[in-house]
Amino acid sequence: MKFKLATVSLAALALAAGTAAQARTVAEPAAADPAAAAAAVIGEPAPVAELIESVSIPYEQFQLDNGLTVIVHEDRKAPVVGVSVWYGVGSKHEPEGKTGFAHLFEHLMFNGSENAPGDFFEPLQQVGATDFNGTTWFDRTNYFQTVPTGALDLALMLESDRMGHLLGAVTQEKLDNQIGVVQNEKRQGDNQPYGLVQYEQLENLYPSGHPYHHSTIGSMEDLSSATLEDVRKWFRDHYGPNNAILVLAGDIDTATAREKVTKWFGAIPAGPAIEPVEAPVPTLAEPKAKTIYDRIASPRLYRTWAVPGLDNPDYLPLSMGATVLGGLASSRLDNVLVREKQLAVRVVASAQIFAQAGQFMVYADARPGVDQDELAAALDAEIARFIAEGPTADELQRATTTYAAGEIRGLEQVGGFNGKAPTLAQGLLYSGNPAEYREVLQAAAAMTPERVREVTARWLSRPVFALTVEPGDRQEGGEHRGGFFTGAEAGSGGLAGPAFYSGPFAMQAAAAAAEADRSSLPEVGELKPLDFPDIERATLSNGMEVFFARRDAVPTVSVRVNFDAGYSADPKDRLGTQSLMLSLLDEGTRRLDSTALAIARERLGASLYASADADTTSVGLDALAPNLAPSLELMAEYIRHPAFDPQELERVRARQLTRIQNELNNPGAIAQRALAPILFGERHPYGIPPSGTGHAEVIETLTVDEIRDFHRTWLRPDKARVFVVGDTTLGEVTRLLEASFGDWQAPAEPAPEKNFDAPIPQQESRVILIDRPNSPQSVILAGRVLEQKGTDDLVVLGAANEVFGGSFLSRINMNLRETKGWSYGVRSLLQQPLDRSSFLIYAPVQADRTADSIAELRKDLSAYTDDQGVTAAELTRLVNGNVRELPGRFETSRAVLGGMVNIVTYGRPDDYYETLAEKYAGLTAPQLDEQARAAFLGEDLVFVVVGDASVVEPQLEAVGLPVEVRRAETAEGE
Repeated sequence: MKFKLATVSLAALALAAGTAAQARTVAEPAAADPAAAAAAVIGEPAPVAELIESVSIPYEQFQLDNGLTVIVHEDRKAPVVGVSVWYGVGSKHEPEGKTGFAHLFEHLMFNGSENAPGDFFEPLQQVGATDFNGTTWFDRTNYFQTVPTGALDLALMLESDRMGHLLGAVTQEKLDNQIGVVQNEKRQGDNQPYGLVQYEQLENLYPSGHPYHHSTIGSMEDLSSATLEDVRKWFRDHYGPNNAILVLAGDIDTATAREKVTKWFGAIPAGPAIEPVEAPVPTLAEPKAKTIYDRIASPRLYRTWAVPGLDNPDYLPLSMGATVLGGLASSRLDNVLVREKQLAVRVVASAQIFAQAGQFMVYADARPGVDQDELAAALDAEIARFIAEGPTADELQRATTTYAAGEIRGLEQVGGFNGKAPTLAQGLLYSGNPAEYREVLQAAAAMTPERVREVTARWLSRPVFALTVEPGDRQEGGEHRGGFFTGAEAGSGGLAGPAFYSGPFAMQAAAAAAEADRSSLPEVGELKPLDFPDIERATLSNGMEVFFARRDAVPTVSVRVNFDAGYSADPKDRLGTQSLMLSLLDEGTRRLDSTALAIARERLGASLYASADADTTSVGLDALAPNLAPSLELMAEYIRHPAFDPQELERVRARQLTRIQNELNNPGAIAQRALAPILFGERHPYGIPPSGTGHAEVIETLTVDEIRDFHRTWLRPDKARVFVVGDTTLGEVTRLLEASFGDWQAPAEPAPEKNFDAPIPQQESRVILIDRPNSPQSVILAGRVLEQKGTDDLVVLGAANEVFGGSFLSRINMNLRETKGWSYGVRSLLQQPLDRSSFLIYAPVQADRTADSIAELRKDLSAYTDDQGVTAAELTRLVNGNVRELPGRFETSRAVLGGMVNIVTYGRPDDYYETLAEKYAGLTAPQLDEQARAAFLGEDLVFVVVGDASVVEPQLEAVGLPVEVRRAETAEGE
């Protein structure tokens, strides 16, 4: 369960937030205006108004007599239904001494109800549910799952049972366990770089006692004090149907929904009315500044203001202002601080909007060696300039286009975190209108520069909270943070907003219903098999192969050009070459400098990006169908004609050195960088830091010529395949690809080949402890190299891993999380690159239980591969879940694209996914046991532990394995 869900997507015009494409240095004036240069290349894109017309989620709405509001959206593209339940309660409703309780209760909601006493995930996994989880935030708690249509009754029974029949199933043992799990979730978040920043922002912007003053995760002390009576009272006060919204989106109609919802929810009595919460937007009496320390690469400077929430129309111009200031790739802050003055390696501005308040946040990561005061002055000057001048009309249009494109892509998914069901639910919950998303889009399209300037100036001219995070050892941890009161009381400026939830709504009510039969779980109805789209093929005149699948649910097209390269193509003495080259692709082409390239993408509403894994280098494009032709032309420019400007190299070099340093401060990344070379050996192509960032000493010396040579050698048409999925035809996309790529010819020299013949080192089981002082958690990462290759048939081995550690209900997760409460989540996985695969175990655990956790993992693995193999219940769950989830796995074009890439790259037959149901149905426990006993061996399992050696090392003697203690790697080496 996640508690830090991104803020309301309706307000998040900063969907483009971040620095997805840093751009070209402007130390000297560009040869042409970037906006004009972009227009010359892409022409006139589809109007924003036309794009907004494509964003539509038709729905019907009704209400039961007990107050439950129901929204139904019909979408027949796949035989699945997204079920989303939103309760109008979050951390802002928590009283003094009960911080973190809304989120703790969300965890308890997954531990079984009176008529479904087992783990909530068990029946869901049995029916092949996808996208199932729950989240808690300041203003609400939600629960969601996408299920096959035939399993809808079961999902509704489960949701209604925990809404109306929970308390008899909650025990002290379950409460104690989930307190431990949540406390480890808090430790895991606190243990990350910048993990304490949220506490600082909330506690300094909002006065003590304000509903938004304390974090959703809460304080350790308050979590420890939770009692069974607290649980009962919280449930009775907040979890009535009259405080809930149920959305059903997918393969269903309103008449069917009314009958089923009335059956399962109709007899649940209404709860008490929820009292409105006062949450005025505070204004600081004077500017505040604070410096904290953390394990980070370079100083980060924050500027934050409390601003209005969704109950005030000012939130929209503030959100758009943040996008223009530091959310777009062509943002004001990027252009000046990153490109022109080169004072920062990253800048971000975003508006985090809640129901009744929010934060306008700007931050800048200093370029190494830059004077912090100089960066601060430049950052403040640009914010002041934006307040005075506001955005241009073109900037606002690009922000709206980027947001509209994201909304259109989201229409493919019926449920999950950001699909159609949650979009409708949050609109109704926060604004009283399920179609609020559409009104927001229309208001954004009509927004004027003057309106954004006026609102931004009004709210950002108030006193600011300036937080600086400097490299160094933390002076305090997060154990005592997140509580209700922190420090002296402060006056609360601003005006109180209305209650975030307005109701009841004037709708037709359904007839009252008798209590449904809950003596057993509903039978699963007819389940339709997967119908994977046909893969069509073509070949361009230069020999590039094209693979195509049609999906027309939304007017989008996803394209991926894959090259047989990957991080394993890096020269062994120049690790990081490809990663630096891929970053430089974002920094301009021969016709477009980096700013112009960013503007072109934003005007088209296109997402254009480069990435790599161990074996493959990819350039991806998510385009709007009306803009497909210019988007493909831009993609070809990006791949074929990168500028590789020497000035840009220096800026990107600084950014990558910062990335490397940040990896060396992140406990999970530290473990990964250490384990891969140990398992594969440094001569093997996979024996490298898996992020591909390489080593600082290499990045510091790479030249433009080396970058160009790598690009010419590995990114060439005879090593490329093109994959396309979306709302077009093979004929049309082939014609467009021929125009963009058909004349691209390979170099005269033969294409290079990667050598996987390096021997894999023999291992003995041992523990390598990497010291990371003052870590509240230890990260355990264990692994061994397998004989199998990724191209082998690994269905049976993957199934064996799923039972051991590959799912929430797996043995090791149920042990360390659900029974012991020592971790927020533990898993094992099969890494399946094209060559040798590997078996890994990942377990972040509380520091004082590190050795105990290693012992439990070893004990579980030994038992699994000895006399406690797969049980009948585990096999049934495994088979049912994998067979029944297949249709839901390929709901979106991106999922189909990934499946098609996997089929072609790994040499599978076109009907591979359609044959999986039969393969899973034929699995037996002896098959899985045989594979597990051959592959999941413990005698050569290497454990890397990243944690506080002073706490962990004394524990390790009891483990009985050799122990090697290492200092953490630094950018300068060991």
